[in-house]
Parts: sequence; C-alpha cells; structure tokens
Amino acid sequence: MHFLKGAAASVSIVLTTLAVYVPLTWWIISLLWTRGEALQCLKQRMDKIIIWWTGSNRRMIEALRLTETKVTWHERDTMSAEHWYLVISNHQSWSDILLLQSHLYGTIPPLKFFTKQQLIWIPFIGLAMYVLGFPYVKRVTKDQIKANPKLKSADKENVSAACEGFKNHPTSILNFVEGTRRTAEKQARQKSEFKHLLRPKVGGLDTVIEGMDGYLHRLIDVTIVYPQGTPTFWEFLQGKCSKVEIEIQPYEIPVMVRDADASTRRAELAQWVRGLWEAKDARIDAKLNEAA
Repeated sequence: MHFLKGAAASVSIVLTTLAVYVPLTWWIISLLWTRGEALQCLKQRMDKIIIWWTGSNRRMIEALRLTETKVTWHERDTMSAEHWYLVISNHQSWSDILLLQSHLYGTIPPLKFFTKQQLIWIPFIGLAMYVLGFPYVKRVTKDQIKANPKLKSADKENVSAACEGFKNHPTSILNFVEGTRRTAEKQARQKSEFKHLLRPKVGGLDTVIEGMDGYLHRLIDVTIVYPQGTPTFWEFLQGKCSKVEIEIQPYEIPVMVRDADASTRRAELAQWVRGLWEAKDARIDAKLNEAA
C-alpha cells in the first residue's frame, strides 16, 4: 500500500511538472523579444508556474493523505501576497520544501529559494528554477577558493543579481540558514551547541537584506517538526510520515539590522538570528517531548 501511494505521488509530481512546462516553454521563448514594461509583466506572469505547481502538489498531499499536518500560524491576518518576505526555516528533508510551499501557498507570494548549482541539471526542474529566478549557489572548499579567489564572491554576486529580479514584483525568498539538511552525523561533526539544529549561517541572509533594501516587509521564521522522526523524501511520498507540526512566526526585521552599514550589519544579524535559533531549538524540544 505504501509503495502504491508513493508511486502515485511521484507520478503526480512528474505529470504536474510536465504540464506546467508547456506554458513555461512558450514564456521562455517570449523572453527573447519582449522588452520594457511588457517584459516585467511577463516575468510576473511566469510566477504562475510556481503557483500552479505548488497548488497541484498540495492537492496531491491532501488527496493521498500523505500526512496529517498541524499548522500554527501567528499573525496570519497581517500577511499579504502584495508584500516581499524573507523566509527562514530549519531543514531536515526534501519534504520540507513541499510542506513549506504547500502551507505558505495563497497567503504570501510564491517561494523562491537558494538552491545548489548542481540541481540545474535536473531535467525540466533545473531549467525552470533558473528562468524563474531562483538563486543558484555553489559549495566550494577553502582549497578551491585559494586556487581561484573569484569563487569567494561568486555566490554573493548570484544572489545579488537574483535580488534585482525579485524587485520586479512581490516575492518570498526562502533561505535554509543551516546551509544543508540537518542529520545527527552532521550535527555531531559540527559540534553544534543546539540540541536539534545546526548552526545558522547568515551570509545569504545578509546579502538578501542588502540587495532587497527597502523592499522586505517582514521575516517569517518557520519551524518544522517531525514528531516520529525525520522521513526521507521517498518515505514522505509513501505516507510513512503520519504527523508533521509546523509553526510560522513573522518578525519585524530590527532597525539595527535593516539600517546598519555593511561593516556592522552581519554581526547584528548573526546575533539576532542566533536568538531566533535558540527559541526555535526550545520549541522543537518542547514539541518532541509532548509527542514522546
């Protein structure tokens, strides 16, 4: 039964991806000759691809009853699809992305998130994310930077360029500030001081706040908890993750962060995000203790 459910979910995602690719292909071709105000309208219209894809996946999750999700959304009535948002979340599984898109869908603008450059080679999805303006980032080692110092600023340049595109129309920018999916092994290797989280990295957030100067309405902090253990993406599609808890908390971006100059902003941001992470760690611990 689980395998059949997983197969049905996988087929649904593939068919949805292929279906939305039909109008996207035409819009990609239209980019070649569209200019001026018409180009700005076209770029905004292209975000319908994300809306259609997300809406279809949400209906699939509900129809197949993949999981039971408890969502606690603070100050939801203050959110609007007419504003720009910076979204952060803890990250444990690829299923996080489906859940975030599904449960933020319809309340704030479509999510665009930082993604590894290697994903551009995924058929259909990689090119779609590229033309829709998702920021691509590289994972480089210190040795690679030493051999080619230009790599040190490559990600910042990519994110800054993406931010210019985001200004065209209201957008939600998602950043998994842990930088990778959290596992027990990664947490032990990092010697994280948090019980349920990896240490937050604020470089990407700093670049977005700088690049989106004056546009960002609020920061939205999402906490995802899998009370019965983190599922793999395939386990999630099979319906083996019976419960998920999601807590969504909006915050005003502090003046000390928003208005700080470049030399002090990152330090102020790191201190603020660390406080958010400490509160998140405590929330996760409390939810897991309740479920035990």
